[in-house]
Amino acid sequence: MVIVEKSDKKKLKTGFTTGTSATAGAIAALLSIIKQKKIQNIDVKLPKGNFLKIPIHLCKFDKNNARCSVIKNGGDDPDVTHGAEIIVDLILTEKKNEIEIEGGEGVGIVTKPGLGLEINKPAINPVPKKMIKENLMSTAGNLLSEKGIKITISIPKGKELGPKTDNPRIGILHGISILGTSGIVIPFSTASYAASIRQNLDVVVAMGNDTVVLTTGGRSEDFAKKIIDLPEHCFVQMGDFSGYSIQQCSKKNIKKAYVVGFIGKLAKMAAGVKQTHVKGSKVNMKFLSELAKNCKANETIIDTIQKANTARHVLEIIKENQIVGFFEQICEETFKQMKKHSDGKISLEVILFDFDGKILARKSY
Repeated sequence: MVIVEKSDKKKLKTGFTTGTSATAGAIAALLSIIKQKKIQNIDVKLPKGNFLKIPIHLCKFDKNNARCSVIKNGGDDPDVTHGAEIIVDLILTEKKNEIEIEGGEGVGIVTKPGLGLEINKPAINPVPKKMIKENLMSTAGNLLSEKGIKITISIPKGKELGPKTDNPRIGILHGISILGTSGIVIPFSTASYAASIRQNLDVVVAMGNDTVVLTTGGRSEDFAKKIIDLPEHCFVQMGDFSGYSIQQCSKKNIKKAYVVGFIGKLAKMAAGVKQTHVKGSKVNMKFLSELAKNCKANETIIDTIQKANTARHVLEIIKENQIVGFFEQICEETFKQMKKHSDGKISLEVILFDFDGKILARKSY
């Protein structure tokens, strides 16, 4: 099993994707019909060729039909789909050598282009579809020369979970997606977050927009929506991946990007940090003190900033001492870094909010 280590040396458990869950349910359903017995565990062949044993939660069958389910396990990843039941209903049909895959209750419907999926069709991604078909073909043996297979994937809590994901933003409605490129969920995976950023930008381009709002999180996005009039899908939560996000904007020919956040993240961006996670980088107090010095702050204030505990503390020091131009410099230095990461191809506007949603500085370049 793949593991990721925390700084406290504890090993984080991996999980498996909704795609792997659906595949396991499909295999179990087919095997229960073939063997006419309940299946308790299934070995799923993953896209890279390795196998993963998945426990089967529910298994009901008769001669030509079966219903099996798997409880999605996200491991130690903070995944809203963790614990969701993924149900597969399988029917043997008269369509020889054909495997049909459909989405049922709780599987989202695609309503916007740019995802590599058909509009008004279930949000079942190509890799899981391929994984399901390959595993079913391997399990079926000679059966497919006589029969076809039709499966319907459903997620009872899917409609409830969908709004808690990025799905509504990118045009997947009424449920969650059947996802997974590797079949395994790696805790706090940077790869999965990067993929969600790319996917969001693909939707922006496919919808004919060329402007995005890159925010550092949900709160900054909410504040940005009050002052920037753009469609929902144009708001992209870049999180800690500022450098990566603006690079992707450049690659996908986005014309303008708003870069929006609070002082903690923007101070890191301004200092040249591309990945701003709190564990991966600290706010550079010396850098911030230099900015204050540029604004003619006295030595006492500069020394206080150098000894500050957090970026928020610095904000309080600047406000208390009425240092003019400091927040504008944060925006200007953030612009310089983001311009560099985008190879100068994108028009930028940097907005720095305080924690109540008031604009501290806003600079267009």
